[in-house]
Amino acid sequence: MGETTRVLITGGAGFLGSHLTDRLLEAGHEVVVFDNLITGREDNLAHVFGHGRFRFVRQNVTEFLYLPGPLDAVVHFASPASPIDYLRMPIPTLKVGSLGTHNALGLSLAKHARFLLASTSEVYGDPQIHPQPETYWGHVNPVGPRGVYDEAKRFAEAITMAYHRYHGLDTRIVRIFNTYGPRMRPDDGRVVSNFIVQALRGESLTVYGQGDQTRSFTYCDDLIDGILRLLLHDDTGPSASNDAAAGSDGAPDIHLPVNIGNSVEFTVADLAREVLTLTGSRSEIERRPLPIDDPKVRQPDITRARALLHWEPRVPLRAGLERTIPYFRESIAQAGSS
Repeated sequence: MGETTRVLITGGAGFLGSHLTDRLLEAGHEVVVFDNLITGREDNLAHVFGHGRFRFVRQNVTEFLYLPGPLDAVVHFASPASPIDYLRMPIPTLKVGSLGTHNALGLSLAKHARFLLASTSEVYGDPQIHPQPETYWGHVNPVGPRGVYDEAKRFAEAITMAYHRYHGLDTRIVRIFNTYGPRMRPDDGRVVSNFIVQALRGESLTVYGQGDQTRSFTYCDDLIDGILRLLLHDDTGPSASNDAAAGSDGAPDIHLPVNIGNSVEFTVADLAREVLTLTGSRSEIERRPLPIDDPKVRQPDITRARALLHWEPRVPLRAGLERTIPYFRESIAQAGSS
């Protein structure tokens, strides 16, 4: 890819898509965002409307996609990503993972553009291997409630690799682990936003089970840095330092999935206590039964990201929470005054 590129981001009005938009614009690239605003928000992009290298199109990617002019890369972020959203919209979630990914790949192929799929650690399901390397095939319940998201992403990975192998399309797949930071929706139902909002409102923090299930939390800036390194990486040969990352068919490891996440593991109870400390909240902890198929552990093996991208997270959990809490405090204040 050249120094100045034109990049399409599907789902670019969402939490992560909007941060990627900022980073690409700051680096001098041109950005087009497709988003139907089902879970994305125009407010996330309000500061770049009117920017000379930015264009927003309200578009459902499960429908026919058209974009005039040349295109260097497509980043496919479009999808409900939190349990509260994909459980409320199971069919749209499956459609964006299948039809939406197919359409985005077709546009990439027509434009001879590099394609990057935003996949998820949820493809590992409730893992039986810990930590999870990219070579692990996962432990997913395809007919459980969470299967609409897990299997949509697993299909998206499969069709992405099919386009690479059959059409020779230059593709990348990033498996994103629990990410947090400013621009998360206060009501999106993910554990970090849940705890912060509940603490700031003086409500009980909802902990499922005993709170001993583990997660690995990545601050959004670290994640976007890893995604950009993967997107802009031009060495399509296998990594000499990580031969195991090459597929049995000889596919270079740059095209195979890469975990981007924080390898430091915390229990959910640890997170709750940290949020209470940093917010100064006197909220209690309320325990509820575990949801169906809720993963008991979640920690990425980031050996491949280190070897291939020279990437690892830099922002520890406490520092990331200290950057995130003021955003939610302001969001709650604004909601209360409206």
